Amino acid sequence: MSDFGAPEVVATGLRFPEGPVPMPDGSVLLVEIARGTLTRVAPDGSLSVVAELGGGPNGVAIGPDGAAYVCNNGGFQWTRAGPLLFPGHAAHDAACGSIQRVDLASGAVTTLYDSFQGERLKGPNDIVFDRDGGFWFTDHGQVRSSGRDHGAIYHASIDGSSITRQRAEMIGPNGIGLSPDGKTLYVSETMTARVWAMDVVAPGELAPPPPWAPGRFVGTPPAFRLLDSLAVEEGGRICVGTMVEGGITIFDPDGGGSEFLPLPDIGVTNIAFGGADRRDAYITASTTGTLYRVRWPRPGLAPA
Repeated sequence: MSDFGAPEVVATGLRFPEGPVPMPDGSVLLVEIARGTLTRVAPDGSLSVVAELGGGPNGVAIGPDGAAYVCNNGGFQWTRAGPLLFPGHAAHDAACGSIQRVDLASGAVTTLYDSFQGERLKGPNDIVFDRDGGFWFTDHGQVRSSGRDHGAIYHASIDGSSITRQRAEMIGPNGIGLSPDGKTLYVSETMTARVWAMDVVAPGELAPPPPWAPGRFVGTPPAFRLLDSLAVEEGGRICVGTMVEGGITIFDPDGGGSEFLPLPDIGVTNIAFGGADRRDAYITASTTGTLYRVRWPRPGLAPA
C-alpha cells in the first residue's frame, strides 16, 4: 500500500457523512445523514450548513446547472455504540424517499421526484450524471418492520419531467458510476458485496439483463465486507467504499481481481476525487463522523 498517501483528517464531528463532492474553491460538499443537512467543509475543516434537507440525505452530485442533486433515503433509526454511530431500520414504515435539488447560492430545496408510476421511492442512495445531462440513481430500499425492500436503478432528467426504472428487484444497490467512455454503468450491492457492470445502449437506457443477474459480474471482496458508494478512476478502475473491514476496495473493470486500502473506521462509505490533478481522494468514514483525504496513486475520472 506504499503507493497510497497516509490518510489526513480534513474534518471531524460530522453526523454520518456521505456523498463528498470536492468543489473548485477547495471546499467539499457532503451530506450528514443523521443531521439531515447538506454541509460544506471548508479547507480548514470548519463546517457550515448549505441546506436543511430533512429525512436522510445520502448521495450528492452537481448537475449541469450548477445545483446539487441529492438522493434522500427518507431517514433511519440510529444506534450509538460508544463513539460510533450506526443506521438501522427506516425511520418510517411507509416509503418516503425522494430526489431533491438544492440551489447552492440560496439554499432553496425542491423535490424533483418522490415516486415512479405512482409507487413511492423507497430509499434513494447514490447518483451520477451522464454526458447527456440526465442522471442515474440507485434506490437501495430500506429495512422496515415488514422486511427488506428490493432496490432498483433509475434514470431521470433534471427538470423533473422524466423518470424511468431500468432495473428492478436488485438486492440493495448502493454505489453507482459510469465508465470513462460513458458506455458502462457500474453498481455495487451492499449486502451481496457484488459489483455489476451494465451496458448503456442509449441515453438513459440499459441493455436487457442476462438470466439470473442484473448485469455482468465484476467482482466481490475476498473477505467478509459490505460495499457502499463508488467512484471510478480515469483509467477505469472502480473504487468502492467498504464496511465491516473498513477501507476502499479497488476492482479491475475486467474482473481481474481487487486491491484494498484499509482505513481506521468500520464504516467507510464514499470516495470522490478532487484537486488540480484529481488525485486527492476524499473519503467519508461515517461511523466516526470523519472526512479523510488520501493522495491517490492514479487520477480519478472527472465528472461528466
